[in-house]
Amino acid sequence: MSNFHKTAAFHTLGCKLNFAETSTIARQLTDAGYDKVSFDDRADVYVINTCSVTENADRECKLHVKRAMKANPEGLVVIVGCYAQLKPEEISQINGVDLVLGAKEKFNILSYLDDIEKSESEGVVHSCEIEETDFFIGSYSIGDRTRAFLKVQDGCDYKCTYCTIPLARGISRSDTIENVLSNAKEIAAQDIKEIVLTGVNIGDYGKGEFGNKRHEHTFLDLISELDQVEGIERIRISSIEPNLLKDESIELVSKSRSFVPHFHIPLQSGCDDVLKKMKRRYLTKLYKERVSKIREVMPHAAIGVDVIVGFPGETEERFMETYNFLNELPISYLHVFTYSERENTEAAEMEGVVPIPERKKRNKMLRILSEKKKMSFYQTQLGKTLPVLWEHENKDGKMYGFTENYVRVQKDFEQNSVNQIEFLRLEKIEADGTVSVLNSFESFLEKV
Repeated sequence: MSNFHKTAAFHTLGCKLNFAETSTIARQLTDAGYDKVSFDDRADVYVINTCSVTENADRECKLHVKRAMKANPEGLVVIVGCYAQLKPEEISQINGVDLVLGAKEKFNILSYLDDIEKSESEGVVHSCEIEETDFFIGSYSIGDRTRAFLKVQDGCDYKCTYCTIPLARGISRSDTIENVLSNAKEIAAQDIKEIVLTGVNIGDYGKGEFGNKRHEHTFLDLISELDQVEGIERIRISSIEPNLLKDESIELVSKSRSFVPHFHIPLQSGCDDVLKKMKRRYLTKLYKERVSKIREVMPHAAIGVDVIVGFPGETEERFMETYNFLNELPISYLHVFTYSERENTEAAEMEGVVPIPERKKRNKMLRILSEKKKMSFYQTQLGKTLPVLWEHENKDGKMYGFTENYVRVQKDFEQNSVNQIEFLRLEKIEADGTVSVLNSFESFLEKV
């Protein structure tokens, strides 16, 4: 298949890490002469990067295959990502799928495209055993014109009993510091103001490329070096395990030139018995200490929390332990996940299954708590003058952006504010839950 004047379209499901990897695959194709088009346009190749964390992975995958087939029935459909690694044979049976690439093969997409034609029957699968995925491919994506997701680590060595990510992504391994810095400089050169560091378990950064269990570097080394990169205004840490978030890293962020006061720390349960069943590597005491340390050195920091409801053995009492623990913690918002069984995980075989309606009820309770926490955090920021990075979208005459500490703000759309950082006074919480600001009175450049 000649690449001359070929077109390719991409769709990403799931996490920031997937977005970073889709961008890398897209760059490989455009470098080889493909033109990138929208996913609903007629394309020669459609690449769908899948996720295994969502409950409806199968349904979502089928839905986007149908979209591709509607746009061009002759287009080649390639499925990559976590779901492709976990269920390659199943995906190959989906009508319209031509090629399924596993965790190791997805970055060699060009070599597979040359040998494939539109399939009348099932798709071709190229998927290694996950143990063979022992290399690291650096990636970054530019999701919009204001921020980029930079991949620094992949895979996970943890054995949490509910999680399939180690099966889908393999062992923990990292990019070299030199490569991360080089990618960060490339991003800076494109006038992008914010980098979001991503990975599966970024606090475990530093394990060698080939699954060498010895840490060549630490997460602290990484953020110390990144803090020196010229031209990046903001660096945000996407999510970090509480046991890997050390005091030194918190201290560095508090004094940093570019790291913002925003932490997202998975908790999963506020009950020690449930944490043990999940095989998490900390208990609530340590989690509380992490939050206290952040509040001590950065009282204004945003602290986000991941929590799972309805895990096997989570009785009403244990759930209320989690609820009360979160209610008392000085955090800013929650991401609430309803537990769902995953094949080949220990938790799927556990007793004490929580009925689905009960799982949903608990999810709703925590989402209401999250909203209260967020509003009360926003309330503490009113009257302050904070730097806001504005996004490019114009929604009904309004534009939106985030402060460093993750308060979502709005103002009337002004084209010359797009991708700019402006110091603005936070005025009041609006009906849609965002915060309105006074008009800009001091640009970022004047401030510095």
